[in-house]
Formats: sequence, structure tokens, C-alpha cells
Amino acid sequence: MFERFTTLDEIFCYKLGTALTMEHDSLDLMEELSKSAMRSVLTEFFDEHAQETRLNIENLEQCLALMGKENSQHPSPTTKGLAKELKSFMAKTDNTLVDAVVVAGALESQHHEVAVYESLLLQAKSLDVTEAVPLLSQNYSREQLALEKLRAAADTLAQADARDQDGANGAGHAVIEVPPYLPPGSV
Repeated sequence: MFERFTTLDEIFCYKLGTALTMEHDSLDLMEELSKSAMRSVLTEFFDEHAQETRLNIENLEQCLALMGKENSQHPSPTTKGLAKELKSFMAKTDNTLVDAVVVAGALESQHHEVAVYESLLLQAKSLDVTEAVPLLSQNYSREQLALEKLRAAADTLAQADARDQDGANGAGHAVIEVPPYLPPGSV
């Protein structure tokens, strides 16, 4: 590990290693979210994205090999923090609402992954690491597509949950009628 970065190549390699850790963390999270999700559509999404994440790991390993840094993982505190926050939130949430929390946490994680790949692509292009660009582009595209799928699922689930919540709140509750305003002394 670098004590102090002195070249752009060192920074790029370190960020590749951080991205590799990010993807391993993401894979662990996808497996946990798949087990926690209540709706099959989410379970299917997380299982599918876990497969894509394995491909992303392979591409990152190839990028690191191109740079002569095979098996070089570095800490990814952001992904660890996002996962910890999500798990804590899930533990505090009723099972009937867990999918809303799962989707929100997955969206946050997905945005981070997209940003990481965007940054890595810019660095690879500026450093003229041409062999890494197509590999990182594949990962970026997969993450973008997963983000779009998650957004659509989040929107659909949020609307369904809101309808269910409204239906539950409206059932069996007495309607309180408020009399019209009467100025003082008019009664």
C-alpha cells in the first residue's frame, strides 16, 4: 500500500483496488438484500445484479493486472458505511416496509458505484490506459443500467407502499368533522 501518492498511476491503481473492494462489498450486500427483500421482483433484481457484479470484479482484476497490481484490494470505507447504515435501518423497520428501505439503500449504493466508475474512466482516459477503458466502460454501463432499473422499481414500490399505507390509515378511522369558523360572539 502507498504511504503517499506521488504519481497519477499510483492514485489510479489505488482507486482500482478500492473499486475491487467496493464490488466485493456490493456482492455481499446484494446477497443479503436478496434474502431480506419481501417482493420477488427485488429478489430477482439483486440476484441478477450479483451476477453482473461478479463480471465487474473480473474486469477490475484484469485492469489491475494490466497495471501490474494483481490481487490489489484497498479499503472502501464508503461501501462499508453504506452497508452498515442500511443494515441498521433494516433492523429498525417493520417487515411490511422493509422493501422501501432495501430499495433506498440499494439506490444510494448504486449511485456511489456509478460515480466511482465515472471517475475511473476519466482517469484511465487521461492516463492513456487504453486497455482498461473498455473494461471500465462495461462496468460503468452495467452500473448505469442497474441504477435505472432500481429507480423504476423504487418508483413503483414507493407508489404501491403509499397506496397500501393510505388504505391502512383510512380503514376503520372515524372522520372528524370540523365545524365552520364562527366568529366570537356569534353563537
